[in-house]
Amino acid sequence: MPFDDRTFPSAEAASSRRNRRRVAIWLFIVAFMLWGMVVLGGATRLTGSGLSIMEWAPLSGALPPLSHAEWERIFALYQKIPQYKLLHEGMSLAAFKGIFWLEWAHRLWGRLIGVVFAGPLIYFAVRGVISRRMIPRLVLIFALGALQGAVGWFMVASGFEAGADSVSPYRLVLHLVLALTLFAAVFWTALSTLAPVPTSIPGGRRLRIMAGTSAGLIALTIVAGGFVAGLHAGLVANTFPLMYGHLFPEHYANLDPFLLNLTENIDAVQFNHRLLATLTAMMVITTVSFGIAARPYLPTACRRALMALSGALMTQYLLGVATLLSAVAIPLGVAHQAMAVVLLACVMTVAHTLRGAK
Repeated sequence: MPFDDRTFPSAEAASSRRNRRRVAIWLFIVAFMLWGMVVLGGATRLTGSGLSIMEWAPLSGALPPLSHAEWERIFALYQKIPQYKLLHEGMSLAAFKGIFWLEWAHRLWGRLIGVVFAGPLIYFAVRGVISRRMIPRLVLIFALGALQGAVGWFMVASGFEAGADSVSPYRLVLHLVLALTLFAAVFWTALSTLAPVPTSIPGGRRLRIMAGTSAGLIALTIVAGGFVAGLHAGLVANTFPLMYGHLFPEHYANLDPFLLNLTENIDAVQFNHRLLATLTAMMVITTVSFGIAARPYLPTACRRALMALSGALMTQYLLGVATLLSAVAIPLGVAHQAMAVVLLACVMTVAHTLRGAK
């Protein structure tokens, strides 16, 4: 049979599509693991487990205590920090193990993410599966992941200071912001790998701007939620929509200078999170409504993403109210944090499908 050179481009294109799918699946797995890391982090914070490991050991720390003597040594270290004396004095070794295992799982999961990311990255790069222009971006993401581990320890160390029974809210928010940045970078890269060429959408520029605004508000609301968590602000004013019987808390501006109220005044921090969540909900509803009106002109992927976004928004808002009314019941608090990342992923998917809007 004579050679037909028209088959070569087709074979090359099919191979490229296969490679993109392989890389995208890998990145989606990493993004899912990062989501799990955020969920585990929320659980450790809500259960007060985050300070149960007082040593920074990136390699040897992957192994838990393997003898009774080692358990006694680790427990003795915990008994020296302020949290033990302020909250858990008299705790038994068995009770200590209960909080230790959750923090250990959190750290182990972070190590696994590093392995799952670095291993395939090296393999795909050597095999030429990943394009050369993508490699620097992925290496930068890996470096940010390593930095996240150091920031995590920087956060935990703040809980060892005199008089502290938990970590610094500022360091907690820094840790959360970096986690969201990593998730967003990996998730967006996965989407772009799967669909590298934007779909042309005439007249969709306004919807694209609205989706971007929604994404910014969602991210800002999550950051505000980090301060609520860091200050334990969800344990007060457990009514909705009023706070202490008022729409606006009376002690909103108690601190001087005023800017401190945004990050250190419990009433102000909770109110800001409520307000941002409501503004975000209104913006997302407007975006989805505008998208429904433009439905005939939107690609199927965008319409599906908009529907997922609306469902995620309703679920997250209801979870937020339920978490507040329950005075932050642990299952609801963990679910609320988990759903926040799902909501972010949904709005990012909408924005990604609108890259070609003009």
